[in-house]
Amino acid sequence: MIIDFHTHIFPDSIAEKSVKFLAEKGNIKNHTEGTARSLLESQEKAGIDLSVVLPVATKPKQFSSITKFAAFVNEKYEGSLLSFGGIHPLSPDFKQELKTIKSEGLKGIKLHPEYQDVFINDIACKRLIYEASALGLITVIHAGRDVAFPEPVKSNPDGIAEVIAEIKPEKFVLAHFGGFHCWEEVEEKICGKDVFIDTSSTLEFIDEELFHSIYLKHGYKKILFATDSPWCDQKNYVETIKKLIKNKEELKLVMGENAQKLLALTFS
Repeated sequence: MIIDFHTHIFPDSIAEKSVKFLAEKGNIKNHTEGTARSLLESQEKAGIDLSVVLPVATKPKQFSSITKFAAFVNEKYEGSLLSFGGIHPLSPDFKQELKTIKSEGLKGIKLHPEYQDVFINDIACKRLIYEASALGLITVIHAGRDVAFPEPVKSNPDGIAEVIAEIKPEKFVLAHFGGFHCWEEVEEKICGKDVFIDTSSTLEFIDEELFHSIYLKHGYKKILFATDSPWCDQKNYVETIKKLIKNKEELKLVMGENAQKLLALTFS
């Protein structure tokens, strides 16, 4: 069982425009068209069984449309794609929106401090993460730098460590191996804490020695395989992670079993 814990798709009607905009903004290449169909084709080539879709609400008013699309994805592509909800930290109705996400059967939420223009240790993020945790929802956050945004880094390791210390959230996932291009700080300030880190947008950027140092210090039971498709190639990531993790039992946990347990999924 291979689960990609970090992917992105868009409704067919806006996928081409959205992917083009984001690719140009970040000066990055896309490896799929950003549609459900193209992600399914990609994961089949990579031997991935399930992709977790993480929508980002860049404005509070997007909540309803994102929730509707997430529910559609989960119904139409059940067993192959699993979409989380998208919510903005500055939404005045965030408590009710979290309850709606829970009632819709969505497993969690994705926060992106850069695109949402709010620091991760701002009270708005803290209260949202607290309420999500209380409801048993998984919270995934973009961690570290983003190629499309200048400093200051809104989801830096210091801010993340502050949230962990104050909120003590359950089911908390830090994307990009704890902090994109902040990995020395991740090793110092995040490793060993009761959070998950995923491998999205990491493997082609991080020094192999540093990867193994974080891997050993944080522990393989708290690491999730992830790519950040369409911005990273799923097949390449599967092949690369298999080369990096030599222990077969550890590899099984990272590639899918950790995620399966976190998502509370049962497969026949």
